[in-house]
Amino acid sequence: MEIKVRSLTTCEVAADGGAISLGFEDATGNPAAVSISLNQVGALLMTLPGLIETALKTRYGDQSLRYAYPLASWVLEQSTDTSQRIITLATEDGFKVRFSIPKAEQDLLGEALTQPMSEVTVRPN
Repeated sequence: MEIKVRSLTTCEVAADGGAISLGFEDATGNPAAVSISLNQVGALLMTLPGLIETALKTRYGDQSLRYAYPLASWVLEQSTDTSQRIITLATEDGFKVRFSIPKAEQDLLGEALTQPMSEVTVRPN
């Protein structure tokens, strides 16, 4: 069954924390909701960035397009695993994403950030 969403109306966490609920209004104006288990939410979140970039590239026919969020702040903290740190990147509107970074990647990232922009190239790892 395909449901066309007109607008997202609510986002809630289940009382036990085991699921989230996304409320929306369908194309005909009727309210509806989908409940997604905590395990599946992680899978969904990992899928969405790739989908939005593919959609942009397809819609505009430009393979160089990227969906980028404006960085407003970042926090670096020590993980319980002492060989890793956690970096939190945040936008002004409250979107946050966290990455654990192994020591070797920390060094490479620090080095890349100190290079003049003209010398920085795409560095896939």
